[in-house]
Order: sequence, then C-alpha cells, then structure tokens
Amino acid sequence: MTFYFLVKFFHVLGAVVILGTGTGIAFFMLMAHRTNDAAFIARTASVVVIADALFTLSAVMLQPLTGGLLMMLSATPITERWLLASLALYVFAGLFWVPVIFMQIEMRDLARKAAEQCSALPERYFILFRRWFAFGFPGFGATMLILWLMIAKPF
Repeated sequence: MTFYFLVKFFHVLGAVVILGTGTGIAFFMLMAHRTNDAAFIARTASVVVIADALFTLSAVMLQPLTGGLLMMLSATPITERWLLASLALYVFAGLFWVPVIFMQIEMRDLARKAAEQCSALPERYFILFRRWFAFGFPGFGATMLILWLMIAKPF
C-alpha cells in the first residue's frame, strides 16, 4: 500500500462521511419533524447537532488536507478546471452548511423549550425548518457534484 493510496482512501472516506452523514441527518430530522412532537424533535436534533459536529465537521476539515496532499503527490496543478470547479463548489456548499448548523441548534433549543413548557412548537421553529430544508438542496447537490467531478474529471 502506497502513501498516495492511503491519502486517497481517506479523501474518499471523507466524501462518503459527508454525504452519508448529511443524508442521515436530513432523514432523521425530517422524520422527527413530521411527528410534531417537541420532545422527540428536541432529542433527535440533539443527536443531529452532535453528529454534525463529530462526523461532518471532521470530514469537512479532512477534505482540503487530503485533497491538497493528493494534488501534491500526483503533481496535479490547481489550474485543472475540474479541480477549480470542485473547490468553488466546496465553498458554495459550505455557505449553505454553516448556517444550517446554527439553524439545527436553534431548532433543538426551541423544541426543548416547547417540550419543557408542554407547549406547541413556536412559529420560529417552522420558519427555521423550512429554511433548513431549503438549504439542504443546494448544499447537498454541490457535494454530489463535487464527488462526480472527483471521479469523472471531465475537463
């Protein structure tokens, strides 16, 4: 096993973790939301916030490191168009992912408060959920496109 192969393995693993965690988080948050049960939503959102911090954040930080190493080891210039497109999409995805973290935290806190007070979820929760849901499409779509560019290197 070469060093290049090892770095490539961790780079691909990071992409899989980002996509897998993102899909799982979206699924569990959507299913919890559909119950309209504040306590259940609060518990689910608590786990989602931890998962995002533990898995997604670590993979997001790993990607530029392993990607840069792969470029160096393979002598791939940063001027490759597929690579420039990937980097632009990475920044684009981040512009949607970072606010989502704060939305998830606020949705968790709003659901906790509603559960503690045995009250309905406030309108702010629903506004945040719709925004969170909408932000997922461009963020996740950009990540899928990056994966395709990594594999296909079409230009």
